[in-house]
Amino acid sequence: QVQLVESGGGLVQAGGSLRLSCAASGRTFSTYTMGWFRQAPGKEREFVAVIARTPGYTYYADSVKGRFTISRDNAKNTVYLQMNSLKTEDTADYYCAAVALFSGTYLAAAPRLYDYWGQGTQVTVAS
Repeated sequence: QVQLVESGGGLVQAGGSLRLSCAASGRTFSTYTMGWFRQAPGKEREFVAVIARTPGYTYYADSVKGRFTISRDNAKNTVYLQMNSLKTEDTADYYCAAVALFSGTYLAAAPRLYDYWGQGTQVTVAS
């Protein structure tokens, strides 16, 4: 069982930056693939970024590529999402998720593949 708690959301002007954090419980964090997803009002939850348990394996949605960076600190049981050059269309609730995969390099982008979810943190980008 993994419990995930997101933090770092808030209100920011377009063009600004935020860093989201997701703290995980448990001693096996390093074995999990970690993803970030977001859901805007009236829209379905969508993939943002994923980081595999093998170092160097990351994947991003086209809409955030070049602006967002996902990283993890296994010593702190935490995954981060650095968001730069924010746009109003980035406004959403952001969720982190975890799944234990056999593959250490598979980059899971579908929400249905994840077993554990945080409660979310709200990001609002003002124009």
